[in-house]
Amino acid sequence: MAWILLFLAGLAEIGWAVGLKYTAGFTRLVPSALTIGAMIVSLALLGLALKSLPLGTAYAIWTGIGTVGTALLGIWLFGESADWLRLGCIGLIVAGIIGLKLAASA
Repeated sequence: MAWILLFLAGLAEIGWAVGLKYTAGFTRLVPSALTIGAMIVSLALLGLALKSLPLGTAYAIWTGIGTVGTALLGIWLFGESADWLRLGCIGLIVAGIIGLKLAASA
């Protein structure tokens, strides 16, 4: 269950990271409220997952999910670069997330 909470926390982190772009510096009410809500949900779920997961592993996976998801949505939603170097680096982050999960399960 902790891994599911951590995954959901990572998804919420993607939500607030992307949401920041839509807040226009927290000058737009609805995007700002949704972004702050996603921040709260993300941290709450991370906190619950940390009850039974190692801190370093959980934090690295949480930020990795957020980093990969935000980078991919940046490419898709905002036309950011999708060159091979960038995609390769995203792949390395994914490999690191998988490696940390496997190491935590061992």
